[in-house]
Amino acid sequence: MTSPADAGERVLVVVPTYNEAENVATVVARVRAAVPRADLLVVDDASPDGTGQIADTLADSDAAVHVLHRSAKEGLGAAYLAGFAWGLEAGYDVLVEMDADGSHHPEQLPRLLGALAGGADLVLGSRWVDGGRVEDWPLHRLALSRGGNTYARLVLGVPIYDITGGYRAFRAAALRTLDLSSVASQGYCFQVDLAYRAVRAGLRVEEVPITFTEREQGVSKMSGAIVAEALLRVTQWGAAARIRAWSARH
Repeated sequence: MTSPADAGERVLVVVPTYNEAENVATVVARVRAAVPRADLLVVDDASPDGTGQIADTLADSDAAVHVLHRSAKEGLGAAYLAGFAWGLEAGYDVLVEMDADGSHHPEQLPRLLGALAGGADLVLGSRWVDGGRVEDWPLHRLALSRGGNTYARLVLGVPIYDITGGYRAFRAAALRTLDLSSVASQGYCFQVDLAYRAVRAGLRVEEVPITFTEREQGVSKMSGAIVAEALLRVTQWGAAARIRAWSARH
């Protein structure tokens, strides 16, 4: 499968970390093996378990691995925005979001990059399209994710089945159109926000099937507050869109 990296474009995989000492070395090694021509940026939020120091050691031995140290834990969205800013400033052509806990399989990254090579501006790794699946999730997690994605799709009117997923690849040019300076959302909501902005901007957004696996090591950062934020903001965005549409007709 053709990929931007194979065509000589610069690809950066952004991996936010907080207390991922048990996972970061394995994920970095798997990314480097799956897409050897891609670079990788670990964005560490001052992990007290030494994740940042492990990442520094990896970077010292591999010129394709970089580390961005942040002074405090400020959330997933802020970490990605910092990583995107770093990558855009450094001139990368493609920026990838990937979890540090192994739930996103680096071996499936060529599938996302192939869809970018086919003309997409944003490619979402999707659990909820044909061929996608989730391993080792309890029933309530499956119901929450499916229900939340269905709610967002209907309320926002976007043709995306996994808008909360965090395995995705952006063209740098697409990111530059999304006014990242105005993004304040976190967690699931950050992912919804960026995909919704992409659709509203008229960008070509595609989904490709992935297998999502529950983490084996460490502790999930998901919380009720993150879910509540996503539901509230999606409802607000949907209402605002309907008000704009009504105003345009009157």
